[in-house]
Amino acid sequence: MEPAPGINLLYGDNAQGKTNLLEAVYLCATASSHRGAKDREMIAFGSDEAHIRLDVESKGIGTRIDLHLNREKKREVQVNNVPLRKMSDLLGLFHVVFFSPEDLKIIKSAPVERRTFMNVELCQLDGAYTRDLMDYKRTLTQRNALLKEMRENRDYGSLLDAYDTRLAAAGERLMTARRSFTEELEEIVQGIHRELTDGKEDLRIRYVPGAEMGRMEEKLFLTRDRDLSQGSTLIGPQRDEMEFAINGIDVKHFGSQGQQRTTALSMKLAEIGLVKQKRGEPPILLLDDVLSELDAGRQEKLLGSLSGIQTFLTCTGLDDFVRRQVRADKKWKVTKGTLTEDDT
Repeated sequence: MEPAPGINLLYGDNAQGKTNLLEAVYLCATASSHRGAKDREMIAFGSDEAHIRLDVESKGIGTRIDLHLNREKKREVQVNNVPLRKMSDLLGLFHVVFFSPEDLKIIKSAPVERRTFMNVELCQLDGAYTRDLMDYKRTLTQRNALLKEMRENRDYGSLLDAYDTRLAAAGERLMTARRSFTEELEEIVQGIHRELTDGKEDLRIRYVPGAEMGRMEEKLFLTRDRDLSQGSTLIGPQRDEMEFAINGIDVKHFGSQGQQRTTALSMKLAEIGLVKQKRGEPPILLLDDVLSELDAGRQEKLLGSLSGIQTFLTCTGLDDFVRRQVRADKKWKVTKGTLTEDDT
């Protein structure tokens, strides 16, 4: 497929493979599936392996990514024919923003969805954050295993002290990055949300850390008995939350469904703006059948924001609305995993 630099429209019936293409692009940018799928779950039924080749240009630099998935082996990735030792080295080569109907529920969903939102964005923007996140997750797993073991044997207190020091150091860096990210995002999202609501709503975002910032190691020590009884670490970035308020009212608990969807749309548009600000170029935008979930007003606002952004947009059919509103630079019909370019 040779996509246009503007809007690329993929249409076809459900279960034909439209989302597979978006997932392939997302996988090459983030080293993970947008739906959390394992490698073997992304390989076609009846096949043992899959291969993705993607050529991308960012800031004038061309890069070829080859990603090989195998049901039985660890994935293999090459960048410009050079094998990567770590999947995290794939992050930052180019940037994507993925928007699906599930994202419209991010405001109402569990906190883990909002932490994932922060992690995906920050990992693409900041290599140091990626390393801190991996270090934190690894240390957290080790600390939790030790907590369970210490239920039977309390002789590992000095080892727990060492884990606390390392966990707190990485945790403080994660929370600092997430707080800065939230503040920067809020600056952009306020103007977007006011425009979406004709100036009627003021949207605010608040980062709520899962531990008292600057005192995480001290708090880990103070909550140690409770952690031991639970066999789990009860404070830290794994408990972080983002809160949203419209005109001072909590959107998650008291906002209407329309307000929650508008807030989610504002967040995605702000994400695009933040990437432009940080990287000096827009991300690649992946829109997976999201138009069908938005009313006419929100559709118009979203489509009006696509100028100058390479976009891959999926839908089930070229109905009158899509023909009129989306001036696609290229169109493809997707049938049973096969792309056919539509020149009409």
